[in-house]
Amino acid sequence: MKSAGILRTNPDFRRYWLSSTLSTLGSQLSLLAFPLLVLSIGGSAAQAGTVATCSLVTRTVLRLPAGHLADRLDRRMIMVGTDLVRLVALASIPLASGLGDLGQAHLLAVAVVEGAATALFAPAATIAVRDVVPEKDLTDALSRSQTAMASSSLIGPFLGGWLFTLDPILPFAVDAATYGVSAVLVLRMGIRQPQGVAASERDNRLTAGLRWLTHQRALLAALLFAAGINIVSAAAQTTMVVSLRQSGAGGTAIGAVMACAGVGGLLGAAAAPWLIKRITAGRLFLLIGGVWALGLAVFSRTTHPWILGPVLVVVVFFSPPAGIVVGRAVLVLAPRDLLGRVSTATGLMMAGLASVGPVLAGSFVDSMGGSRTWLVLAGTAAVVTLVSSVPLLRETSLDATADDAKGGGDGPEDPAPGDAVAPSGRTPDEAGAVGLVPAPPVPRPGTGGN
Repeated sequence: MKSAGILRTNPDFRRYWLSSTLSTLGSQLSLLAFPLLVLSIGGSAAQAGTVATCSLVTRTVLRLPAGHLADRLDRRMIMVGTDLVRLVALASIPLASGLGDLGQAHLLAVAVVEGAATALFAPAATIAVRDVVPEKDLTDALSRSQTAMASSSLIGPFLGGWLFTLDPILPFAVDAATYGVSAVLVLRMGIRQPQGVAASERDNRLTAGLRWLTHQRALLAALLFAAGINIVSAAAQTTMVVSLRQSGAGGTAIGAVMACAGVGGLLGAAAAPWLIKRITAGRLFLLIGGVWALGLAVFSRTTHPWILGPVLVVVVFFSPPAGIVVGRAVLVLAPRDLLGRVSTATGLMMAGLASVGPVLAGSFVDSMGGSRTWLVLAGTAAVVTLVSSVPLLRETSLDATADDAKGGGDGPEDPAPGDAVAPSGRTPDEAGAVGLVPAPPVPRPGTGGN
């Protein structure tokens, strides 16, 4: 199997993949534990959402500068340095708790520091994958990273909930440790440096990635749809945790429900090649929006974990193939010397509004209750789907890119660094996360704690 072969034959990618798998698992632990910890120290639902929002807002503000730095500086050193910063930030939570000085302000500070470091880490890691994986193996690397991410999403929330019941601080201690492991593994990676682009040809503007995206019609439509679904996804995570907590569910039960997102992602990753081959991009996105709207409407009618879990599996099932379509489209078309800024510009467009999702969800739950909040989110998903995804039914450029995802690395050789890649090229190094929210196969995708 090719996806196993790249782990055997490429030691640099193996280190990267192991780093990503372990640290993503750690991120899933604190993702659930952050809002639970805020609630356990007397915070409100709105305060629980504020912690996640602070991290997301920080990442949003720093996205474009981070991409600019990744295009110009040593990417491996950026990755190692930000891992160490996040290790210290997360480790400060157990330390403050042991000293009896843990409060809302401390958690907000950790969220900001962690968000800033993650913003700097992400574009450097996106380019690093492209530098350590040969072009012919990129699809296999994408598949392997996506499967690892889905597996972590399956195991992490349940394990995080269980660790939280043992000790509310334990998930953060484990997460901090994974940052240390990630730093060591990344430091041992050998990253090949691409050929430089002539200064006269380089676009050094901070907004170069955004400017490039504005000329990609079909891709821009997909990103606008993803932005709407992403805010719903971010708000749904907080709404789910708070609603279950208010209904009397314990940490283990909440973790089990949230782990169902991992089940859906894992199944979706396995089915992705089949789905991409048979469903055009426009219809796939329309299907995703419809499933999200219906699933969130079901959540408004019950808080029973054994109903919420299976529905969540179905909602998340279509996320991996959608992430592949959008992620590949970005990297197939992006010029090499703009890759860092294009990846961060893409993330800015897709996740910028999502930064306010958790705090809005917490406020809505406080003011109108969980049931009505779910209905608001379902209606939002339906409107976003009708307005943004319908135009994609008439587009074919994303379908051509999606066809490449079924390839297995039999395309042409690597393009010259800095050259624009034609739509028939094969340069996938970005995987899909929850919803229609593509994320590179890097440590720490997601929201909340990491």
